[in-house]
Amino acid sequence: MSTKNNSTPSLDWPAKTNHVPKEVFEMEGLWEEELKNIFYGEEWHPIVHRAEIPNPGDYKAAQLGEINVFAVHGDDGEIRVFQNTCTHRGTSLVTESSGNKKELECPYHRWLFNLEGDLVGCPGDREFSPDFDKKDYGLLKLRVEAFYGLYFATMSDKTPPLKEYFGESFYEPLQRLLGGDGRLNLIGYQKVIYDCNWKAYCDNDGYHGALLHKAFAMLNWQGGQGTQIVTKNGHLCFDSELTMPDHVDALEDGSILDFKGTETSNGSIVLMSFPITVYTKHMDMLNIRYSFPKGPKGVEVHYAYFSHQDDDDEMVRHRIRQSSNLLGPCGLISMEDASVFSRIDKGNRTQGDAIFQKGVKDEYAIPLEVGQTDETGNLARWERYRELMGFERRAK
Repeated sequence: MSTKNNSTPSLDWPAKTNHVPKEVFEMEGLWEEELKNIFYGEEWHPIVHRAEIPNPGDYKAAQLGEINVFAVHGDDGEIRVFQNTCTHRGTSLVTESSGNKKELECPYHRWLFNLEGDLVGCPGDREFSPDFDKKDYGLLKLRVEAFYGLYFATMSDKTPPLKEYFGESFYEPLQRLLGGDGRLNLIGYQKVIYDCNWKAYCDNDGYHGALLHKAFAMLNWQGGQGTQIVTKNGHLCFDSELTMPDHVDALEDGSILDFKGTETSNGSIVLMSFPITVYTKHMDMLNIRYSFPKGPKGVEVHYAYFSHQDDDDEMVRHRIRQSSNLLGPCGLISMEDASVFSRIDKGNRTQGDAIFQKGVKDEYAIPLEVGQTDETGNLARWERYRELMGFERRAK
């Protein structure tokens, strides 16, 4: 390892595209550059679905890198995302993860903001500086775009429009995952912290599923035809059929595996948007995994589960049962993930490279056409990361 300008970490990145240096998971000083180049750069980050804050005054806190933000449903029906700071002296305005407020008041000096972010009151303002004007002290608003009720935020005015950023091959399955029309209701959350670097958490692939997760064999779960779609800027989509067994001996009540099905899915849609978010429609479970790195070590993931507004009571109960019990942080299918994330993190403290194999046809190219169970779909994401971080590839 060397440094650029005596401060920025630099990596000798391998020439072969299926090689990722293990140093990238553990290098000191890398997190600060990731914040600048990725989390505060030209990327869209999902913050909230309208179903999570459906009423005026509803708000939800989140993080963008190390910046605390919150989304709030305004009296005018618009959802905005603000930095969580009073424009006077910087005090946090929101301390709860969610709630409802008629106004936003800073506890320090009682500056008061409306739900649209305007400063509407500040005690003693007759004694303020001569050029003070309330209009100059509105809350710091982030650029936002919505897609079927899901609101994304970015720190950059250079980020391409959302549809251009994702591309049609990602946009269309995300629409289906959001119920086809985005008319969702929030079921609830599960929240967990994984003991790993954020890049280890999202370095998931199509290769490991049936090999790591024992439930697939125990439940006699048969996969069907499917596709893995890769975009050039590192987004992934897995769209697969599922064939359910007639009888499950491993469970006393096999109804949890019922797939009632909708026109939006053949069984399973799993999306991964760069840099870190996972979205899942597995059978009848609708799930967004909002992910917040805790610096260079640890990832806090909020599993948000949804039902559709047209669901009857029976379907809502069915979705609730499937949600956390199948693919939650300790679900029947996914309980091995936490252990593997931690073991990957520990293993990558050794020397050498992490080397991708399944699906590799050319060790010097970035594949955009990959098989359903190949691990090479991750390589476009790693290439985007390398380019954004400014790491040069070693010559052949």
